[in-house]
Amino acid sequence: MNAVSHVLAALTDAHSALEALMQNEQTLENIARAAHLIAQSQREGGAVYSCGNGGSLCDAMHFAEEMTGRYRKDRKPYRAAAISDASHMACVGNDYGYEHVFSRWIEAMGAPGDVLIAISTSGTSKNVVAAAKTAREKGVKVVALTGRNGTPLTELADIAIVTPAGRWADRVQELHIKVIHILIELVERELDSQNYTEGA
Repeated sequence: MNAVSHVLAALTDAHSALEALMQNEQTLENIARAAHLIAQSQREGGAVYSCGNGGSLCDAMHFAEEMTGRYRKDRKPYRAAAISDASHMACVGNDYGYEHVFSRWIEAMGAPGDVLIAISTSGTSKNVVAAAKTAREKGVKVVALTGRNGTPLTELADIAIVTPAGRWADRVQELHIKVIHILIELVERELDSQNYTEGA
């Protein structure tokens, strides 16, 4: 198989994963529910936090910057932050262990009515699961973004968005960024509908 064939095979695999997501009505409904939860929190003065490891941390940061900055058109900033501050991560990782880097932040910053976007392709990342546990204790709603059902993370989630992308984490993450963009658009449509003309 030559390089071009590998490119086509990868795109075909990604296309199949996207089709599986499009055909999963429960997951589509959960995405819509999660967006409404975030919008309602924002409307009531809450904040949305996001966390993950590796590529999932990059996704968490991307979500937050689109919320505080802009997505497609100008509008007011939304209250959002990725748990990614280097000094916080180094301090807590050194003093308490890396398992606590996200939960310690939620313990300090989270308040009832806030939302945590907890991202883990496996649904088993210990520090993400710990953050979800602390969030529940603090009255912070948990939206899990993962690739597997029946995991510790999905069990803790108020809303679990499970992207049916197969066994590889990269395919799961490719769908996660699509979900993240859709979440932001739906939040905007609810809070800043003037940015969307009829049919847009």
